[in-house]
Amino acid sequence: MYYPRLRDLREDHDLVQKEVAAILGIDQRVYSNYELGKREIPTRFVIALAKHYKTSTDYILGLTDKI
Repeated sequence: MYYPRLRDLREDHDLVQKEVAAILGIDQRVYSNYELGKREIPTRFVIALAKHYKTSTDYILGLTDKI
């Protein structure tokens, strides 16, 4: 599945992939694969990013447009 909001949120917060990967404790290449939809992002990372960006998991997953 492709998660376009991962990139949008990262860019809105002026972060590069390497910084987000560090927040999650993973390699930048792995995170890049999540943004590109080459790998499905694990639930624990969706939760961590929702907390970091102060948004909902539903927003990240594209289930709502409400930030």
